[in-house]
Amino acid sequence: MANLKEIRNRITSVQSTMQITSAMKMVSAAKLKKAQDAITAMRPYAEKLTELLQSVSATLEGDAGGQFTAQREVKKVLIVAITSNRGLCGAFNSNVIKQSKTIADSYAGLQVDIFAIGKKGNDVLRKTNNVVENKSEVFDNLTFENVAEIAELLTSKFVSGEYDKIELVYNQFKNAATQIVQTEQFLPLVPVQSSQSATADYIFEPSKEEIVETLIPKSLKTQLYKAIRDSFAAEHGARMTAMHKATDNATELRNQLKLTYNKARQAAITGEILEIVGGAEALNG
Repeated sequence: MANLKEIRNRITSVQSTMQITSAMKMVSAAKLKKAQDAITAMRPYAEKLTELLQSVSATLEGDAGGQFTAQREVKKVLIVAITSNRGLCGAFNSNVIKQSKTIADSYAGLQVDIFAIGKKGNDVLRKTNNVVENKSEVFDNLTFENVAEIAELLTSKFVSGEYDKIELVYNQFKNAATQIVQTEQFLPLVPVQSSQSATADYIFEPSKEEIVETLIPKSLKTQLYKAIRDSFAAEHGARMTAMHKATDNATELRNQLKLTYNKARQAAITGEILEIVGGAEALNG
């Protein structure tokens, strides 16, 4: 059994860890509220914009969307892996990294590159895959304008023919304890499935073609912004849950150490009493 000083030092160390994990949990809980409000407010807008785009596109003749819907033979694929800049958030980053590698393996024989958004994904994926770009700094100032620049960069890579297909991999926020790994096709645009015909007939000004050509770039920027916002909220939810579990585990460990410490102290006291009694008996004898 370890001596009393060692056990006492371990108890102090575990208590310090508890304070850190507890503080990180509270910080993530505060940030989660803001991030959750942002994504829940944005989702209806993003979904409605997509619905509007599909509704208008479905009524168009021929190839609506032009360069954004061009279905080329897939030879070069770009995977946009959205992770976080910081760790201590459970399996949040590893799930995205694992999914990115699975997708890359599914395109065996083709050129597959990684576009990293988040330091953690970049640090791991660059060891096994070809990371062409790292835009981790977007999390320092997460605004629509900064994300729009990344969306324009991705769009230009597709339009120029540098890549034939671009996919997004990110964690979708469901609640503080649950994050769902999502894979979305960014470009080319997924062909519209007109399952039901439009019941309303609208008069468009300007023309439908011009509206679609304007809406597509905006929709792509919104899609990427929604994915990063989703991932940002999911990150804080995952970190809050991970730190909560870490605090609980540290509390349990501290209680066990205290019990061990009390037993060791009791044994030491008993040993000292026996020595005193033994010494007294020897003197009397």
